[in-house]
Order: sequence, then C-alpha cells, then structure tokens
Amino acid sequence: MAGLVNNLLILFLIFQNSCLAFRSPLSVFKRYKDSAKSHSNECLGSNRQLVPLSLSDFALDIRMPGVTPKQSDTYLCMSVRLPVEEEAYVVDFKPHASMDTVHHMLLFGCNNPSSDEDYWDCDGGTCTDTSNILYAWARNAPPTRLPKGVGFKVGGEEGSKYFVLQVHYGDVSAFKDKHKDCSGVTLHLTNQKQPMIAGMYLMMSMDTVIPPGEKAVNADIACNYKMYPMHVFAYRVHTHHLGKVVSGYRVRDGQWTLIGRQSPQLPQAFYPVENPVEIKYGDTLAARCLFTGEGRSSKTFIGGTASDEMCNFYIMYYMEAKHAVSYKTCTRNINPGMFKNIPQEANIPIPVKPDMTMVHGHHEEAKSGDTVSVMQQPKRDEEEVLDQDLNIEEVVDWPGINLKLGQVSGLALDSNSNLVIFHRGDHVWDANSFDSGYIYQQKGLGPIKESTILVLDPNSSAVLHSTGRNLFYLPHGLSIDHNGNYWVTDVALHQVFKLASNGAESPLLSFGRALQPGSDKYHFCQPTDVAVDPVTGNIYISDGYCNSRIVKFSPNGMFVMQWGEESSVGQTKPGQFSIPHSLTLVSDFGQLCVADRENGRIQCFKPETGEFIKEIRHPLFGREVFAVSYAPGGLLFAVNGKPYPGDTVPVQAFMMNFSTGEIIDTFIPLRKNFEMPHDIVASDDRTVYVGDAHTNTVWKFASPEKMEHRSVKKAGIEVQEIKEAEAVIEARLTNKPMSKELLKKEEKHPVVQQASTGVSVVLITTLLIIPIVVLLAIAVFIRWRKTRIYGADAEHKLDSSSGGILGKFRGKGGGGLNLGNFFASRAGYSRKGFDRLSTEGSDQEKDEDDATDSEEEDAVPHPPTIPPSS
Repeated sequence: MAGLVNNLLILFLIFQNSCLAFRSPLSVFKRYKDSAKSHSNECLGSNRQLVPLSLSDFALDIRMPGVTPKQSDTYLCMSVRLPVEEEAYVVDFKPHASMDTVHHMLLFGCNNPSSDEDYWDCDGGTCTDTSNILYAWARNAPPTRLPKGVGFKVGGEEGSKYFVLQVHYGDVSAFKDKHKDCSGVTLHLTNQKQPMIAGMYLMMSMDTVIPPGEKAVNADIACNYKMYPMHVFAYRVHTHHLGKVVSGYRVRDGQWTLIGRQSPQLPQAFYPVENPVEIKYGDTLAARCLFTGEGRSSKTFIGGTASDEMCNFYIMYYMEAKHAVSYKTCTRNINPGMFKNIPQEANIPIPVKPDMTMVHGHHEEAKSGDTVSVMQQPKRDEEEVLDQDLNIEEVVDWPGINLKLGQVSGLALDSNSNLVIFHRGDHVWDANSFDSGYIYQQKGLGPIKESTILVLDPNSSAVLHSTGRNLFYLPHGLSIDHNGNYWVTDVALHQVFKLASNGAESPLLSFGRALQPGSDKYHFCQPTDVAVDPVTGNIYISDGYCNSRIVKFSPNGMFVMQWGEESSVGQTKPGQFSIPHSLTLVSDFGQLCVADRENGRIQCFKPETGEFIKEIRHPLFGREVFAVSYAPGGLLFAVNGKPYPGDTVPVQAFMMNFSTGEIIDTFIPLRKNFEMPHDIVASDDRTVYVGDAHTNTVWKFASPEKMEHRSVKKAGIEVQEIKEAEAVIEARLTNKPMSKELLKKEEKHPVVQQASTGVSVVLITTLLIIPIVVLLAIAVFIRWRKTRIYGADAEHKLDSSSGGILGKFRGKGGGGLNLGNFFASRAGYSRKGFDRLSTEGSDQEKDEDDATDSEEEDAVPHPPTIPPSS
C-alpha cells in the first residue's frame, strides 16, 4: 500500500507541475533572468525588463539601452527575446517616447533578429526571416489600442520568439547635452488564452507606374475575402512623398463601406476605425492610393529606394481564436472595373499643413539608396501640436461623487486602472492638530478606525476592497509602485509606509520615527508624497510642510541623498521649495516633477542627481499648485489652490504639454465645486480623477469622445453591441417580440461574457477537479490490477514504467510578410534601404473676509527658528 501512495504522490506532482508551473510568471521571471542577455542600459538602472503582474500576466519592458544618436534621421533597432516558450498573448502596449526626440517607433515580431548586439543601425535590417508589425507609435498620432479580449499571439510553435524595436530619431538637436535615450514600449502579456486573436492584413500595389508631371494617378488593389469573419479595429497607410491620400473599403453587394482614409504625409501610426467593420466570406477588400507625378521628370515605379514609391494599406483585425490567421496579404486587383464606383472621397487629397508634412529622404550627405520618413518639427501652438480636440470634461453620471468619505488626501491608479483613494475618515486637520513644534496634539483620538484606503471600480465606483484600519492619524500622500504596493505618508506620524495591496496591516517598510518631527535622514516633518521609480526601484519622498527637500532612498530603504532648500524671501530660485506637496515621475523624459505648492509652480529634476531641469509656471496657476500627475504620452495634469482674497484666478485643473509647458485645457466639475482639490491622478487614456480635501469628494473627468464610448475602448466593438443590448432590454421591458437575429445574438452574448469574466473560475475549478478524478481512477485501477493480475509485482511494474512522462516540444514560429524579401524576389528590384521605410499646507483654505489663512492643515503658529509652511 505504501508503494501505491508513493506512486500516487509522484503522479500528482507531475500533473501539478505540467498544469501549473509553466504558467507562473515567477518561474518565467527566474528563467528569463538567468538566460536573458544583459543589456547595458544607463537609463533603466536595475534592468528589470520582466515584471510579474499576476499569476498569469507579466509586463515586458522593451527599451533602447541608453543610446545617443549622433545625426538626424537615425534608425536604431534592438531585440528582446520572448521570456516564455509557451504561447502568450500581447494584450496592451504602453509607449515611452517623447515627440521632441523620437519621430516614430515600430515593434516587430519575428524569430531571427538581424543582429544580436544590444542595438544596431537598422540599415542592416530588422529581421532575417519573416516579420510582423505588432505596434506603431508616431508623434502626434493616437496610440494603438487592442479591444478587450483581443491579443497578438506570440511564442509556442507558430508565434514569434523575438520582439524587435525600431526607433527613428528625427531631429537630434535635443541630444546636444549628450543624454541617453531609453525610448520604447512596455508590453502587457498574458498566458491566458484570448477569445480573439489579432492579426495584420496588408494590401499592397506591386505594378503601379506614375508618369512624370501627371496630376493624379491611382493605384488600386482589390481581393476577394474567402475566410472566416474578421473584425477591423485599426488601419495604417504608407506611401513615399508622392502619395496624397490612401483609402480602404469593404465592398459588399455593391455597397462601399469605409475602413479608413488618411494622408500618408501625416504620422504613419495605426489609427482606430471610426465604426466597427466586419469582413465576411464573399466580401471584397479594396484600396486606392492617390499619387501625383508633378515635379518628376521621369517615371516613378513601386520599390524601396528614395526615388521609388509605395502603396500600402495595413488592416489590423481580430478573429475568433479557433479560426485565427496572423497575417494575410493582397497584392492584386481582381476587378479593375469596380473602381468606377469607388466613393469620390478616395480621389480627394487630404489637406496637410506644411509644418506637419512628412518629408521623405535623407539629408544630402546620406547615401542615395537610403529611404526614410521624417516629419519637420512642429511650430504651432500647443493645442495643435498634440491634438486640436484635446479637452476634458466631468463624467456626470459617475456615481463615485456620492461616496461618503473623510478628507480626501491622496489618489492613485493600480495596474488594473482601479481608483485607489486615501482619506482621513473621521479625523480632520485643523488649527488644533499641531503645536508650534509640529508635534501632533490629538493622539488621544487614536488612529482612524475605519478603512482609509479604498479600491474602487473605475466605472461603477463600487468598493472592490479596502484596508488601512487603525494605522493612520492624518493620511496625506498615496502612490502605487509597479508591484502594486501602496506607498503612503502620514503627516501626524511624520512617517512614510510601504504597504502590501493584499490588505496585510503590517507595513513592509517604514521611514521616519513615529510622532517625532525632524530633518535628518532618519526623521521627516510632515512628509507629503512618495514616488517610486518603476525601473530602478529608487524611492523619492517630498518632505514636506516643515522641511523643504526631496529625499532619495534605495529600493531597500537606505538613504542615498537629498536636495532642496527653503525659498528665499521675495525670490524663488531653482531647487528651492515652499511646501513640496506632490510628486510625479515623468518616465518618458526621465524626470521627477514636484508641485512646489506655495510658490505656485512645478519644478522638474533629474531623479538620479537632483539636478534642476525646468520650471513650469503660469498666471492661471495663481499662488498655489497643489498636485501634479503625468500621463504617458506627453501630458501633464495639475490642480491649483483656492484664490487668495482679491485674486481673480479660479481654482481649477489643468492639462498641459509636458515638453513645452503650455496649457492645453482647463477643467472644473459640473456637480459641486472645487474648494481644495488636493490630489490629481491621470491614466494613459486621459481619464482623470481629482480629490478634494474640503468637500470630501472625488470627481472623474474624461474626454468627451471617451465618455461617448466609455464602455469599451474606441478601437473595439462597442457601438453595435451596445445597440443590440439596448434592443434586447427594450424588447424584454415592453414585451415586444425580438427579431430572430437578436435572439441568436442574445444567446451568444452570455457565452462571450462568461468567457471573459469567468475564465479564471472555470480554470481553477478544472485544475482542482481533474487531479482528484485522475488520482481516484488510477487508485482504483492499480488496486484492481494488483489483486487480479500482477499481485505482489504490481508496484514494481508501475515504478519501472513511470519514466519519460514529461516531454518538451518546440516548434519554429512563422511570422508575417517581410516586404524586403518580397520585393527582392522580383526582377530588377534593389532591397537596399527598404526594410526601414516599409515597416516603419498645510492644505489650507483662504478666508475671504480677511487676508489671513484659516488653516485646515498646518494652522498653528510657527516657531521663529522654522520658516512658515504656508
């Protein structure tokens, strides 16, 4: 019987290992850390490329390893190997690039990068085998977003094993200071199978000839679609400098439906389709490129050199996983006659302002075969640089405004975009809170008994979980690191804490001495905020109301350095503070920015050294800037304070271009009013939350476009599903009969919803039940065999046959279409230069009856040896 137990234990461990271990990002991380090549990267510091996010998800950071391009129009490439052998799915992209230095980025998937160096000149190509474009980022262009439940499949037997990042540095004047660039993209990958798989469909003209001097020349492409349905959610156009407009359509029963239309002289990123387009069996896909031959003295052909042209229309789509194909191509025109019915818009060039025009070709000293795309530096006002339609408004139906909260002191967003609130419960910072030596006077109240940290669903504002009971006296700042840990400050305790997000009450790390104000490396005096570098792990603390400094610690809590001093009377110099109240890390630019509250400005520094870089100050700020938050992509958000008596500047929130510091938009709530907006936090998609310490309120703001389609991302499948759902609901409420089509779709929707929301439950249940059933079956079988056939030899025979159960299978992945190889196979075509282009206080409120401060934070008189904090 002991042998039976041993055998069952061995089989259980084998099954558990094969079912679970390979999916653990922790094991993936260790394997990747041991095997991945080490990149020399001055910007990334600790070089944590792979970050586990959950049991099934991980983030992969793909960045240039601290490069300094020496001349304009430089193309640099680098590669990163996929850290897993099994199938994985890329479900989101987060760019890290500044439009001041980077013209565009492309991310490819392939199996054989063109070099194994840390980085290389892309003149040598990106990949030696077939490659797929997975992502494109261009200055002034929207980011690529995948709909929920959609992912690019990588790894496994067929997927790409490597990611290759290509970065085009347009104007290198920004590198005069010889700084290192770490532009790139962070991928969110998951081991969970996605119901929909993303892919690329390339429509490309091969035989177009553009006569010299011809005003309008059309290049037409058309193919019949004979596969399972695909859903289009983004598109990209590409020509050289003779292209005027590129348009793509679905043709069904003679009806032309626009997929996308864009000028190829604008940033050549992937743009979301305005309306969802489904392509079914029997449809025709058609595209037209409109060229001009004006200015040419000879014929222009399709090719990859600077004197040639191209006509490409990329379609990014998703399909059901069981039918998915990663890439498709169309290089013919199967029905030239159909284009007599093409919509007239395809023949009308899109006007492009000169300062936004794409300039194609190298400078004179470059070799003639090179072909690049360069966009001139913009010279317009800031609103036009980023987006003429950028604006923010309150989400007036968001129910979170009605939450019962104490003074709201801190806000943050976790990795799932959930809103995290830090509030003071029944405690209030008022004139009785501290004495003249900043000693907290209300210890007798005890710590706040209710949960001070609330995690909210960003849409419904439902409280998902809470923590922070009996820990804090006067909460202030909140931030969340890349591992999901909470970093908080308590101005009464004069301390900073690192807390686990799982609700554990004991701090993981503590800074300062409880209830003891001070100014050395072991003490703080009313610290205000914390920022944790997601790459290096370094910790930055703003300290605070009675100190004027930024303190830097190592990831394990060791003091490194500090900088800052109190502001001079009548003059504010760089590096001087009057209440450094809020911090934000500007990862795209490698800067740490501080809301210098009482000086009414934002100061930015190099986090490594504390070196001052720049100041952002506006008359609209008034006398105070309370909080600041950076959103990847170049946007900086801030809130000011309530005006002093006699001042006319209103209290409001600001959206700014970080590069120039110019204000793009200001916004205020429609429900209630700002009184003391104490903190602000912004997401990648410009969803903004503001917390107020006087009204005890949190508001949600977003762009009008996002509010219109806020149920899912704009690039997804929102509109039709919403309309269908509304029709079903209306039919049920009014007892109207539903159409057969709606009935069929209604039957399908619960399955889709269950697959998206309940997959983890099903997976866990299955993994728990299967081993039990298997073990019971094996036990019964072995017992029967022992007694009926083998007798005493049964256990020995089982042991001898148990080897070799596990096996490892690997397959060489395919890829996409390599345009260089494709053209190289055609007679008379030169590949040279092709690869690059073609794949391109106290928180305080002013008393309006007089000019004195009615304190809500730090209202006590100050000792003569310590300067006033507000």
